[in-house]
Amino acid sequence: MYGLIWRILPGPWFVKLVLFLALVAAAVWALWFVVFPWADPYMPFNDGAVDTGGAGAPAD
Repeated sequence: MYGLIWRILPGPWFVKLVLFLALVAAAVWALWFVVFPWADPYMPFNDGAVDTGGAGAPAD
């Protein structure tokens, strides 16, 4: 996959490197500010509920 991207990018190796880093930065930005905030409500580790019932819990 990375080899394909590297071959498609135009220019000598330093231009390819700059373009590749820009692509990586754009992907990280899109994940951080678009995808993760959209998916956040659907993730199970946002449930802050603590089970208070059990052996040492007082009866209500």
